[in-house]
Amino acid sequence: VQLVESGGGLVQAGGSLRLSCATSGIIFSINAMGWYRQAPGNQRELVALITNGGSTNYADSVKGRFTISRDNAKNTVYLQMNSLKPEDTAVYYCNTQIARLGDYWGQGTQVTVSS
Repeated sequence: VQLVESGGGLVQAGGSLRLSCATSGIIFSINAMGWYRQAPGNQRELVALITNGGSTNYADSVKGRFTISRDNAKNTVYLQMNSLKPEDTAVYYCNTQIARLGDYWGQGTQVTVSS
């Protein structure tokens, strides 16, 4: 199983970025897919989660600004990030929960928001 992330980068405050994460090599079905982030000196935290039924869950700090979505045919999860703030700066990791196999993580992509 391999997760490949893309879409990170440097953006000014108020700008937007879109992250993508494609999962390949799947044998069984995917349950939930999500995005986490980790800033220097902080623990990894949940940003957004989407189930295979389409239910979503967001961290309070990103509600109304970030949108998570998934393309089940492509085994890909997206994170549209709008109105970015300097405090959103972190390494963003995608996570895939695969039935019978467990959790898998992407390599991480850096998001930097300048003030």
